[in-house]
Amino acid sequence: MIVGVPKEVKNHEYRVGLTPDQVFELNKFGHQVLIEKNAGHGIGFHDDHYVMAGAEIVDHAKHIFERSNLVIKVKEPQPEECQMLKSGQTLFTYLHLAPDPVQTQALLKSHATCIAYETVTSSNGRLPLLAPMSEVAGRMSIQAAAHHLEKSQGGRGLLLAGVPGVSAAQVVILGAGVVGSSALQMAVGLGAKVTIIDKNIDRLRELDALYGNRIHTLYSNTSNIERAVINADVVIGSVLIPGASAPKLVSKLLVSKMHPGSVLVDVAIDQGGCFETSRPTTHQDPTYLVDEVIHYCVANMPGAVARTSTIGLTNATMPFVLDLANHGTEAALTRDRHLMNGLNIYQGHVCCKAVAIAQGLDYVDPKTLIH
Repeated sequence: MIVGVPKEVKNHEYRVGLTPDQVFELNKFGHQVLIEKNAGHGIGFHDDHYVMAGAEIVDHAKHIFERSNLVIKVKEPQPEECQMLKSGQTLFTYLHLAPDPVQTQALLKSHATCIAYETVTSSNGRLPLLAPMSEVAGRMSIQAAAHHLEKSQGGRGLLLAGVPGVSAAQVVILGAGVVGSSALQMAVGLGAKVTIIDKNIDRLRELDALYGNRIHTLYSNTSNIERAVINADVVIGSVLIPGASAPKLVSKLLVSKMHPGSVLVDVAIDQGGCFETSRPTTHQDPTYLVDEVIHYCVANMPGAVARTSTIGLTNATMPFVLDLANHGTEAALTRDRHLMNGLNIYQGHVCCKAVAIAQGLDYVDPKTLIH
C-alpha cells in the first residue's frame, strides 16, 4: 500500500502523522511511504531521517493525495485538502466533525473513507487515540491558565500557588476524564485550590481517594457549577461526549458574573466548546475577552509541544495504521470493531451516529455498507 503523510497546514501546527521510526516499520512490511517535504522539520524529524527510514520525499501535498491509498494526518483536513481527497482513498486523522458541517459536507462530497482518531475505541470502552493528546492538553491547560492569570497578560495578577500568607488561586475543572484528571494533577502539583466536577460518582470517589483533602469534588448539576464558577479564578472545560458536540455548561450570563481577569480554558473547543462564549482561537492569537474574562480556546493546544505530542500520538495510532496498510481499509474495519467505531464518513455516507444527530443528517450503519 502507498501511505502518504502531508505537512500540516493549520496555524502553528508542527506535528506530523508518522515519525521516521514508524516509516521504517511500514517499509519493513513492504509498504511505500510518501512524506511531504519538511513535514517534520519543525520538530527535528528532517527529510534525510525519513529517507534513511525508507520514505520517498515529495515536494507538494497534491502529490501525496494523488498517489496515496492511505493518508495519515494529525489535524482535520483544511478546505484545500478536502478538495484533494478522492473516492477509494482512506483518510486517518482527527476530524471533530460534530460542530463542523462545512468539513462534513466536503468529506461527503469527496467520497473518501474518513476514520477519526477521536472515535476509535478500545476493549475497556476508552478512546485510545484521543487519550495521548488529552493528557497533553490537560496538563497544558493549567500552564496556559497560570500564564494568563498574570497581570501583564490581562489576568487578575494571581500566582496560581499563592505564597505563605496569601491564598492560592481557585481552579475549577469541569469533567474528570483524561483531560480533567491531567489538569487536576498539574493544578494540585502547583498548589492551587482545586474543585473538580463530574456526573460520574465512581470517578469522583476514585479521585477523592487519591487526593484526599487536597481537592474538592462536586457532582455535576447546574447549581454546583454556577456556585463554583462564580468564585473561580480559573475554569478548565474538559467535558467530552465521544463524537458529539460538547454540552454548554457555562452560560454567557454566568461568565458575566465572574471576577474580571479570570481565565477560562476550553479544552473541548474542538468539539464546539463547553462555554457558551467560546470560539476557536490559534496559538498566534490565543485569547479574547468577554465581560473582562479571558478566554483561551486554542483548537490545537498540543501543537505547542509538537515533538512530545507527535511521539505520544503516533505510538497510539501505529497499530491501527499497520492494520489498515496490511489488510486494506475494508478488511481492517471488518476485523476490528474498535477501528470501525472510528469510521465517520464512508463513500458519501455519515457513519457516526453522534455526527449525524449533531448536524441533522442521515446516519447509515457502516456494517450495511462494508462486507
